Amino acid sequence: MNGPHDLGGQMGFGPVAPETGEPVFHADWEKRALGVTLATGAFGAWTIDESRHARESLHPATYYSASYYEIWIRALETLLERHGFVSEDELAAGHKLWPGVKPKRVLHETDVATVLARGAPCNRDVDASPRFKPGDRVRTINEHPETHTRLPRYARGKTGSIEAVRAGFVFPDTNAHGKGENPEHVYTVCFDGRELWGQAADPALTVSIDAWESYLEPA
Repeated sequence: MNGPHDLGGQMGFGPVAPETGEPVFHADWEKRALGVTLATGAFGAWTIDESRHARESLHPATYYSASYYEIWIRALETLLERHGFVSEDELAAGHKLWPGVKPKRVLHETDVATVLARGAPCNRDVDASPRFKPGDRVRTINEHPETHTRLPRYARGKTGSIEAVRAGFVFPDTNAHGKGENPEHVYTVCFDGRELWGQAADPALTVSIDAWESYLEPA
């Protein structure tokens, strides 16, 4: 979706200025925000792709005025309400009013280190052979769905070359909306800078992105 998160190539936001000596957390509430997000994610009610879509769906005025962990918490409110763990009046009140849905799993303190170390791998086997091979010329599809996609806006409808064939991975466009994992082959696609940014781009510039197979067609 063309949400506020998709800023590649957008003007007016100023330079990227990494904070020197940036701490892991700027305030104690950010630690809690991370902890609550991980704990509720362990419920098993939503996928990482659905959680990303919830963040992308925030109103641009909210998204751009919020800090990193504020975005997480605002999206988490949406997910918790959507899946019945909290209600709108509970969010307004700031405390529990109703029983709510019982989670499938609960992350206990003693299990946190093990769960984090295990992670949540998204690589999957794909029965079909890859459609493309290194060196093939491909064009990305030019679609602007209202739903989740991992194809960045600046790289849509552009021609590049397959740089590498990766493993099969969960297809986020369907997984974000409860339509199954539907794993696909993923490819690293290399684009000339001028193909993406026009004739004023640095002629020595190339940009590589990872793209699911259904994002691509033969050029």
